[in-house]
Order: sequence, then C-alpha cells, then structure tokens
Amino acid sequence: MRTWRIALSAVVVFAVSFMPLVVHAGAVALPQTGVTKCLDAAGLEIPCVGTGQDGEIRAGAAWPVPRFTDNSDGTFLDNLTGLSWMVDAGTPTAGLCAGGVKNWQGALDYIACLNNTGYLGRTDWRLPNVNELESLLNIASADSRPWLGSQGFVNVGASYWSSTTAASGSLNAWYLTASSGSPSYTGKTVTILVWPVR
Repeated sequence: MRTWRIALSAVVVFAVSFMPLVVHAGAVALPQTGVTKCLDAAGLEIPCVGTGQDGEIRAGAAWPVPRFTDNSDGTFLDNLTGLSWMVDAGTPTAGLCAGGVKNWQGALDYIACLNNTGYLGRTDWRLPNVNELESLLNIASADSRPWLGSQGFVNVGASYWSSTTAASGSLNAWYLTASSGSPSYTGKTVTILVWPVR
C-alpha cells in the first residue's frame, strides 16, 4: 500500500510540473449597445422601468465621442475598438483591384490585391471577422446604414462578408446585414460586398 501511495504522489508531482502556465488577462470592458428602448414579447415599445432589459440597464463602457476619427488617409479610426476602416464602404475599385460584390474567395482575393498594391499606403488590410463587423452597428437603430453615413462613411451597403467560416461547414461563411444588424451565414459562392479593415 505504501509503494502505491509513493508512486501516485510521483505521478501527481510529475503531472503538475508539466501543466501549461495559464496567464489571465485583466477585465475587459464591453461597450454599451446603444439601446435606449425596451420591448415586450410582441416587439412593442414599453416603459423600461423594472424590465432588466439593456435599454434600462445600459451596462458597458460608454462610446467615445467622437466614435470615429478621420485618419486623413481614406480611413476612419474607430475610437471604441481601435480598428481602422475604409471610409468608402462600397468595395471600391482600387487600381488593379476590381470592386463590387464578390464571393467569399473573391473577397479574400480583393484584400490580397489591396495589400499587393499598397492601397492607401497600407499593406495590412484584412477581411474583418464577424464580431468586428458587428462592432460597427448601432443597434439602437433599425438600420445602421444611415447612422454610419452620419459618421462620415460613404457607400454603406446592405451586407458584408466576414472572414469567419461557419461551424456548420467549410462551404459557408458568416456575413453581416447592416440594414437589419443581423449576422448570418451563407454559402461562400454568394456575392456580397467587402469592407476591409486594418
């Protein structure tokens, strides 16, 4: 019995010695959603008092004012996320890089072309992930396009590809509908706009 306890202790010490070091980051402040109204189950507006809904609580970090800063190079810096977005959200033609709607592979090829040609003096463009796209929305608005336009963006379209492949299968990817604020996924052969980020 004593030999077994010694062997077990040695195994535990050995296992603990080789466990990976886990480093925990500090607290993350999630931004406020911007929602200021409360709705009942039927979607009708109700007084917010006592609902516990986001329109009442308004938890999270306040949005910076201004939300976006003009980098004077064809991009806006999002002061909330630190991301820089192209001011022209309409997937513009840029030199040899043909603009317009693209399938998912075409979106990746467009980004590669922007980087290869140094579009706006940059070579670090990428296709945003679905969470980064969602961060552009003002969900207090039924349609975020007018709000984005009021912030200075031009040619804001209805839907944009993300770099996020759907867990349901590698033939699908997530996209964001700016008009409804609804992320969803579809087949990678569908053609949608591209909004590069860096």
